Order: sequence, then C-alpha cells, then structure tokens
Amino acid sequence: MNRVDVSLGERSYAIDISAGALDRAGELLRPFAKRSRFAIVTDEAVAKAQLPRFTASLDAAGIGHDAIVLPSGEATKSWANLERVTDRLLELEIERSDNIVALGGGVIGDLTGFAAAILKRGCGFVQVPTTLLSQVDSSVGGKTAINSRAGKNLIGSFHQPAHVLIDPTTLDTLPIREVRAGYAEVVKYGLIDDADFFAWCEANGPALLAGDAAAREYAIHRSVSAKATIVADDERETSGRRALLNLGHTFGHALEAETGFSDRLLHGEAVAAGMALAFAFSARQGLCPAEDAARVAAHLEAAGLPATLAAAGVSASGTALVAHMMHDKKMAGGRLPFLLARGIGQTFLAKDIDLADVAAFLDEVR
Repeated sequence: MNRVDVSLGERSYAIDISAGALDRAGELLRPFAKRSRFAIVTDEAVAKAQLPRFTASLDAAGIGHDAIVLPSGEATKSWANLERVTDRLLELEIERSDNIVALGGGVIGDLTGFAAAILKRGCGFVQVPTTLLSQVDSSVGGKTAINSRAGKNLIGSFHQPAHVLIDPTTLDTLPIREVRAGYAEVVKYGLIDDADFFAWCEANGPALLAGDAAAREYAIHRSVSAKATIVADDERETSGRRALLNLGHTFGHALEAETGFSDRLLHGEAVAAGMALAFAFSARQGLCPAEDAARVAAHLEAAGLPATLAAAGVSASGTALVAHMMHDKKMAGGRLPFLLARGIGQTFLAKDIDLADVAAFLDEVR
C-alpha cells in the first residue's frame, strides 16, 4: 500500500494507493463506516464494472450498503441529480457523522462531495475514484461542484474527503479514450513545475496507456503527491499556488462549453487542448520557447489527445470562446488570470492578459 498524506490540520486525510484495494475496501474503509453501513453514489457504467467488487468486499466485512446509481456522463453534474441524491440520502437517514462513498470518476466525486457538503450542513464522504482522471486529480483536494447553464463547476464548495482509496486495477475496464483523457492530467503535473516528470511521461506514457501496471501506479502516486503538496500549501486558492493546478482549464472549459459539456469532448481532452493552447499562446507572447510549446503539443498528440482547436472539434471564433471564459469563476475585478508558461515545468499565473489578445490568438490558430 502506497500512502500519501494531505496535511490540512483537522481536515487532514490519507490517500491509499494499492492494486486490488477495491477487493479489500470493506477492511480498509471499516473505520469510516460509522454505523457499519455506507450509502454509495455511483453511475451506471461503474455500477456494472466495479460496484459488485466493491459491495462484495463490504459484505465480507459485515458492512451494509445502499447504492444510488446515476446516469453516466458530464450532464449528471446537474441540479436535478443533486436533488435526487440528497433526497435519497435523507430517505436513508444519513447522519452528519456518516461518510457517503463516491464510487466513480470525477463527475460522481464532484457531485457526491457537494451533496455531502450541503446535506445537514456537512456530512463526511470517502472518495473511491475509478478513472485515471479522478485518481490523479479530482478526488484529491476537496473541490466539489455541479455545472450550470452559465458554465462548468460554478456551483460548489470546498469540502475535503475523509479518505481517498485508489485501486489502479479499476483502469483495466476503462475504454482507452477515458484513460487517455485522464493521462492529460498526469502530464499536467510535469508541465506545472516538474520538467523531469514530463520527460518521464514522454518515455513511459506509451506503456501507461498500454496498461503497464507499474507505470500506472507510479504516475498515480507521483501525481497525487504533487497535488497533496500544493493543496496543503493553498487549500482554497488564496495564495495563487493552487491555481497552478488549473493549467489548461481556462481554455479547456471554454472548449467544453462550446461543445455543450458532452461526450463530444471529454474533460481531460479539453484540458489537453487547453494546455497546448496555453503553451502556444505563451510562445506567441514571447514568454516561452517555441520548441517547448511544440514539444508539449507533440507529446499530447502522440498520446492520442487533441492539441489544437480542430482536433478538439471546435471551430468557434475567438470572440465566442472568450465569451465562455467570461463566466470563469476565477474572474476578479473584470480580469481573468491565465496559467501561462516560461517553459516546460515553469507555469505561472498571469493577471494582466488582455482578452482581446486571447481572442485574436484563437482566431489565428483556428
């Protein structure tokens, strides 16, 4: 068992990473089953692929369970499904001391965490992420949210989990497109401040995508270790340190909005294109060597990820994409900070970017 600690004082928790952990979840999560029962929130795809393994382990440990199964997909992060989940949790008489289990990818983790944050003014929850994206990113750090018509993740709260249990073998049942989408978030950690890890990705990414267990476990451990350090330094994005984790997301969320937050463009695919665009824009602004921007795009493309607007299936004008960005929750005083780069492993927060320049750049690369 590999363990990473997220140090947040009274809100500290551990992330446990182990192949086969799902089959031992009853034993491993027993301390969090306050009344020897779990309410589990999952989606239809995970219910088919992983829920039987999980509930069998709970049965073996004598832990009761009730499952709330939601539709799969980004559209699940909605008011209607939040109401559905909270109503059912109240029917199950969940208490504030209980921990709700989020079994699934980022959509399930975000929605379940938000439900836990608002139910009875705050219940506990445990993350059991089953996708690469959720294992290396969204299950750690306490960001919870649902989407609205105005944009992605605009309604939510910070609510840290009580524990995160990661079993890399759950990735074996994922479609390769989902694994690639999660891999974009792995690459992100190298681009933020760890050029050596980006080089590791260039050398080992193909093995990870092909199913190499050691490569996957190493990438998960290194990614969550990096995120745990950043979250411990800046839990609520007050100092700007945690904002670095949003590399690619300002561009990416605009692409998601343009494609209707649908399966046309998965979140990780949007982040991949967003990172490539952030590096290309940085190079265009004279901030970053053009060779570094080209290297980033080449690696993402080699991994089967979109690195251009065309590859992301987006043909909207720069003005239209910037209009989506205006709803970004990071807007402050009418200005939108951007994560840009001085090179690979040298991401920084730029607060003086003219959106007209962004729109013109997007039109040039369209």
